[in-house]
Formats: sequence, structure tokens, C-alpha cells
Amino acid sequence: MPKRLHLDCFSGISGDMTLAALLDLGVPEEVVQSAVHSLGLPGQLRVERIRKAGFASVKIFVETPHEHSHRHLSHIVKMIDQATMTAGAREIAKRMFQKLGEAEAASHGIAIEKVHFHEVGAVDSIFDFVGIAVAIDWLRPERITSSPVPTGSGFVRCDHGLLPVPAPAVARLLTGIPLAPSTIESELTTPTGAAVLATLVTEFTRTVPSLIEKVGIGAGTKDFPEQPNILRVFLGEEAAVPSTDTVWQLESNIDDMPGEILGYTMERLLEIGALDAYLVPIHMKKNRPAVILSVLCTEQNRSAIEQVIFAETATLGIRRTKVDRTKLQRESVTVMTPWGAIAGKVAWNDSMKVFTPEYEACAKVARENQLPLRQVYDAVRAGWKP
Repeated sequence: MPKRLHLDCFSGISGDMTLAALLDLGVPEEVVQSAVHSLGLPGQLRVERIRKAGFASVKIFVETPHEHSHRHLSHIVKMIDQATMTAGAREIAKRMFQKLGEAEAASHGIAIEKVHFHEVGAVDSIFDFVGIAVAIDWLRPERITSSPVPTGSGFVRCDHGLLPVPAPAVARLLTGIPLAPSTIESELTTPTGAAVLATLVTEFTRTVPSLIEKVGIGAGTKDFPEQPNILRVFLGEEAAVPSTDTVWQLESNIDDMPGEILGYTMERLLEIGALDAYLVPIHMKKNRPAVILSVLCTEQNRSAIEQVIFAETATLGIRRTKVDRTKLQRESVTVMTPWGAIAGKVAWNDSMKVFTPEYEACAKVARENQLPLRQVYDAVRAGWKP
């Protein structure tokens, strides 16, 4: 069964909270420390187990002298290339910095090569990104999902003075990502946290893995009276338990109705809760062309659906049969694309997994951007990571 890492960002997300939660999940500290130490930066990473708002969690502390220099993306990439880590971890770390650099460049209207990484170029943020990359590479989840994320409210102080939450770079990183409401006046999602989401997460859902293997909790620095400032991460598998149920199949032979009325009837049936409705061409007595109107429904709405069929069609009777169904497990997800998050559906069992983009969501994007629908479908399928 596929292994999934899920980020529960109910109190936002930051780089240090993410790394702390992954360490609490079971990533060996020595693996992270080795990579961080090989960067050759001043300072050290300290990991402590604490109680945050009453919950056992891990807290990350970076002890480093104050720095006045600002680093460009090229400087950070060079450090990562020379550090001791796997090729997979190196690629993840560089992708996160690239994503953050693009957001900073767009916010300031300059080329990415000219971006000075201010707070994010500091030692603690570099440690966070590299540590997260090493941890993700060590865990090797098949996919990474996240809940919608709150940004917080109010103002945050940075090198440019006071800025409203979310800060410009964070807002750009979170473009297309579902946001959760929050009344807390503080920056809940930091640039490093937003970069983690924008780089690593391919699906946004509130559903945790159905078979939870481990849970890790990372503590943030601030304390809020309204809620614990922690990030939970879940590692687990999707249980592929066959799902069965019993439904009604309703059928009528119809040979004397205009096609537009049949189409309207189908719309009404689906609107009131039919599980499915379809028409099958047939030939009746005297070779008259006709259709079979077939509807699947539950016991709860069978009576209402029969009333619609009698009211909207010329049929004099309805055949009904109880049928058993075996269903795939399914989950609604969102997939990141060049046009933002687009809805889709994942279905699976023990031996297979399929992904289908949602037609209405794709059609809306195609219309708004004057694109071929097929191009949007292809982008959504390419963005989904099984």
C-alpha cells in the first residue's frame, strides 16, 4: 500500500516546526546533524523534547552568531552541492530554495539572481531547509499531502519594516493553495513553511492516512492562548478495504418523448441525488426506436426519484431491482498546476490506483484562461503524484 506523509497545519507551518515534527516522527537526528554540519556554516542545531501547551513535542533551536551578510541563491546552492547528503536530499533542498527565490524575485520585481535572501538566507533557515530535505529523503513517502493552511493576521516585522500578514513572498508561495481561516494576530505561516508546502505537497486534503503508522509533533516558538502552536505530521498507508453496498436500479422503456425532455429529466434526477442516470437506445415492438431510462439510487431517495420519473416522462411503470455494488476507496484531492489548485479524485484498491481530474474544475480553468480543455486535463494528471 502507498505510504503517505500528511501535514496537519491547523496552526500554520514554519521550517523549524516541520523539521522538528519529522524528527519526532522517527528520522534519526544524526542523519540530519551530519548534513547540517557539512554545510560549514557557523552555529549548531540543537534538538530538544519539550511539552508545548501540554503536548509532548520536539523543538528545534539554532545557536548561531548574528550575521550582517546576505546570501544570494547561487551561494546557497553552492553550499548545498558541497554538503554531505544524498542526491535526493540535495535536489529537494535546492528546489525549496528555488521556489522561495522565485517568490522573492516576483515580489521585488527583480531577477532571481539578484535576490538577497535576508531572514531566509540566515543560518537557521538554511539549516531548516537542508534538515527537511534530508528527512524527506530518508522517509521516502510516495506522496505528501497537507491540510489547508492558515496564514494568521496582523503584521510581521522584517528587514523591510512592518508588513501585513501574509507577507508578499508568502502570499505568492501560497497562490493556488487552499487557506484556512484564523483570527490569531500573528504570522502563522512563514516563508520557509510556505516554500515547503509549495514545493513538496501535491494534494491538499483534511483526510489523514487511513492506517496511521506514526505521528510527529513539532513545536513553534510562539505561544497562543487560543490553540497550541504545533505542527502534526502523520505517516501511514491507505487501507484498500473493498467497500460494498446495495442500491436500487430503476428502469423504464420510453418511446414517445422528445430528446430535450429526456435531457432535462436526467438533470433533475441527478440534482435530487441519483447515484447515476443514463439512457440506452433500444428498439421496441413494431421496431419503434426508444430508450431505456436507467437510474441508480439509494433506498432513502428511491421514492422521490420515482416521482420525478413519473412526472417528467410518459412512462406508465418503473421496474426496480436491488443490486449489490463493490466500490473502490476514493478521496477528493486538489492538485497544483500552473493555474493554481484544481480538484480531482483518487480511487484505489490493493492492486491499483487511478486518478481522475474533475471535469467542472478543469472546464472552469480552460474557459477562464482560453485554453484547450485537453491541455488542462493533461496538466492536472501530470501534477498528480501517486
